[in-house]
Amino acid sequence: MAPTRRRWLLIAALLVLMAAVAAYVWSARALVVDAVQVQSAPLVRSVQFSARVEALSRVDIGSTVTGRVAEVLVSEGAQVRQGALLVRLESEELRAALAQALSQQQQALARLAGLRSTGRSGASAALAQAQAAADATQAEFMRVQQLVDQGFLSASRLDDARRARDVALAQVDAARAQASAIGEAGTEVVQAQAQAALAASAADAARARLAQARLVAPGDAQVLSRAVEPGQIVQPGKSLMVLALAGPTQLVAQLDERFLGQLAVGQLASAVADAYAGQRFAAHVLSISPTVDAQRGSIEVKFALVEAPPQFLRQDMTLSVEVETARRPRALALPVAALSGVTDGAKAAVRVVVNGRIEERSVQLGLRTLDAVEVTGGLAEGDVVALDSTLAAGRKVRAVLVPMRLVAPTRNAAGGGGAAALTNAMGR
Repeated sequence: MAPTRRRWLLIAALLVLMAAVAAYVWSARALVVDAVQVQSAPLVRSVQFSARVEALSRVDIGSTVTGRVAEVLVSEGAQVRQGALLVRLESEELRAALAQALSQQQQALARLAGLRSTGRSGASAALAQAQAAADATQAEFMRVQQLVDQGFLSASRLDDARRARDVALAQVDAARAQASAIGEAGTEVVQAQAQAALAASAADAARARLAQARLVAPGDAQVLSRAVEPGQIVQPGKSLMVLALAGPTQLVAQLDERFLGQLAVGQLASAVADAYAGQRFAAHVLSISPTVDAQRGSIEVKFALVEAPPQFLRQDMTLSVEVETARRPRALALPVAALSGVTDGAKAAVRVVVNGRIEERSVQLGLRTLDAVEVTGGLAEGDVVALDSTLAAGRKVRAVLVPMRLVAPTRNAAGGGGAAALTNAMGR
């Protein structure tokens, strides 16, 4: 074999040997990975979102009649007592209508009283007079009949006496009917009573319309807004003022429905306003709406304050609310990034560093927060877990322990225009 060829074969063999040695050295070298040491510590889960301050009840104040505003007696922010006059409308025409209705009522009552007094006396007198006349004609008829029977008078005189008697009896019936008509159950009295009642109803209606010209507070309240000025023409259905009735102050939030399973009535919460960041105050979950807003995928949650509301609170003020939804006094926790193969949320796989090599191990999970998860089985305190969940089992590694850091809370869009974040904390 030629020397040149032998030299090239020797070079090729050396290159293959160097490649094999390099591959061996590379495979034997330990991979440096970040890892955490499992330790027991308190684990807290909370939900953060925005809420607004709302009164227990709000009412819109408006007029039920059309009219011109004569006077507005309150301004925005004013505290008013129940029955306090808020707005007064011009009422001259309504007062005149009331006076007319009262006059008609007095007229109807006077007629009724006349029927019950002088009317009944006159009817009684007329009945007595008609009865007396009837008795006289009856006696005259009896005398004429005797004389006709004896032949002293003609039969025509008897017809005249009978006619006079019948007329007198008819007058008695008419007088008796008149007396009955003005009796307490008579038609004229009943009709007069109906007219008096109708006049009284008309007076009440006129009085009610006059009262509607005065808009008063339905209860102790604060004036939130005022949309009326003197001289303005108002109509029914238009809101002139908005009042917040006195009562417990509430916080109302629209929470993304995915957090619904973490909330329960009675849970404690803390709230803070951006303008008063150093003045947190306590609240608790008062109610959770039984329905979900289908358009926004949110659910309404109301909070009641534990103590008297701070002086700086204003209606519709935006607050940041944090609700503690779960707490473990002592828990083995891992960063969520260290998990792989999460199936039903209760099991996962982690990469444990044992004697410098990766060992894949199945663990049972408990409480989960945004960045951490509780391990209830499969690990023991002191175990070292690699943060890289993609490492193959058996891989030689050199673990570098890093502190259990939790990512600062972030805000995720929540239904209803609010914001929510699932946060966690350890060691507090």
